[in-house]
Amino acid sequence: MASEIEQLERDLIQTAIIRLRSRVFAMVFGMLCGTGLFVATAWLVIRKGLNVGLHLNLLSNYFPGYSVTWPGAFIGFFYGALFGAFIGWSVAWVYNQIAHERSPS
Repeated sequence: MASEIEQLERDLIQTAIIRLRSRVFAMVFGMLCGTGLFVATAWLVIRKGLNVGLHLNLLSNYFPGYSVTWPGAFIGFFYGALFGAFIGWSVAWVYNQIAHERSPS
């Protein structure tokens, strides 16, 4: 009887450990990508120069309203957070599907 309970506890703990929290993963990836795009844009705005942000400005093709300016940095944070959250959620979902398929129970 005790060994059955111990085995059940092990299975529950293993299942809890294996699964990733999709919402947490989405939030972390979202903040990481949003902050990364904000910092990259702000760095180029502070740096100034000729043709500032020539390559980064190409993101405006995918993110309407984005530009290498201070308002664009905040818009880029928003878009980066949305994009990163989607990617993070997708990675966690795929991982959980694979882990579920490979789990013994």
